[in-house]
Amino acid sequence: MFSYTLNPPPPPTTHFLHTPFLSPPLTTLTPHHKPTKLHRTTTSAIIIPSSSNPPPKPNPQQQQQLQKLYQPFRPPPSQSPIPPKYRNLDTPARLDVLTNRLGVWYEYAPLIPPLIQDGFDPSTLEEITGISGAEQNILVVGAQVRESLVQSDVDSEILEFFDKGGAELLYEIRLLTNNQRADVAKYMLENKFEPSDAQELARAIKDYPRRRGDRGWERFDYTLPADCLAFMYYRQALEYRESELRLSALEKALSVAVSDRAKEWITKELEGKINEGEGQGRGGGVIDGVKVPVVRLNLGEIAEATAVAVFPVCSSEDKSKGVEEAPWEYRGKGGFGIVEADKGWKRWVVLPAWAPVMGVKEGGVAVAFSDGRALPWRVNRRYKEESILVVADRGRNEVTEDDGFFLISSEDELKLERGATLKEKGCTECLGSVVIVVRPPRESNDDISPEEWD
Repeated sequence: MFSYTLNPPPPPTTHFLHTPFLSPPLTTLTPHHKPTKLHRTTTSAIIIPSSSNPPPKPNPQQQQQLQKLYQPFRPPPSQSPIPPKYRNLDTPARLDVLTNRLGVWYEYAPLIPPLIQDGFDPSTLEEITGISGAEQNILVVGAQVRESLVQSDVDSEILEFFDKGGAELLYEIRLLTNNQRADVAKYMLENKFEPSDAQELARAIKDYPRRRGDRGWERFDYTLPADCLAFMYYRQALEYRESELRLSALEKALSVAVSDRAKEWITKELEGKINEGEGQGRGGGVIDGVKVPVVRLNLGEIAEATAVAVFPVCSSEDKSKGVEEAPWEYRGKGGFGIVEADKGWKRWVVLPAWAPVMGVKEGGVAVAFSDGRALPWRVNRRYKEESILVVADRGRNEVTEDDGFFLISSEDELKLERGATLKEKGCTECLGSVVIVVRPPRESNDDISPEEWD
């Protein structure tokens, strides 16, 4: 049975506005009620005036946060002297010089920062002169770099090379030291560089010190711009899967290299005469006779890699179960290289296509250890303070090589053991053969002093 009850509506009430500015309401009489006397009430309020004291100054942390807020683009202050013929010009005349590009680019470029200081923002200058904000920056910075070349007493022939369209070339080498700029400028003249070539060369020179310990790093001469560029091509060659691309990059590196040691090393690589493990590892290379590469990942290395490899990741705390349950088959498909796996998995890692990594066909897995104490060799304090990533090939689960390293489950935890040690214990199978040990990236100390930067 379905039933419901309606509550009777409450009797109507009369609402009155009580305020000292209105007369009191009239009393209301009903047959069943006595007259009720209504009283007027008074409401008072206190208005607190605003404080006349200035707001407190932000602390250093708040000031730092305010500085991180968006700021409109402004070209850097000029460090290039204004030519005498432009020094006495008024503002309209200076704007006319920029509008009509009267003179050589490095002569009128120093006119831009004073106009910014006079109140012209880059967008206004762009409307008046037609020079975009980005081009203003290139002109100003390029003129500063050229002035540093003048101070370095480079040959006039080198300076003349940058008279026409040289702002973009010089802008690309802005982060190099003054000595490096002089050598690079000469090299760009000799090889008739384009802006894209200059950018690549500057990147190779800046990147070279961070690659200490890479394969063949010590064979190249850092003081020679050509050797830095050759080393970059050589390193890219090692990342290629296809033999044709690898061979082409090595030949390119050989054509660029200048020093005899660099040429000899690249030639040995082309001829396949470099022994396995020679020049391997980073931050010390092969450790205590260990033949498995120990590599420190550099900041931005994955973004710059021409080829990468993807592996499922399991934690050492997951023990052998995590290693066994990780996907076996995963590969990139389609034009975008979308990775598909035979099962769902939560954690993946992307690594550069180093040669040991690319040797893993199927069954590769990356095991994350909280520190380096799992390694079966003597480790220093830094290994014990930072996490490591061990890439193992589960397709090679037989203990064959005495000097190889293998991933095993011992005493309910994952460990790495040498093949000879496992054979002495009568162990012939493992969870996978270790192909590489990866250390995390860290900030490197830059050898360039702030005074040499613009």
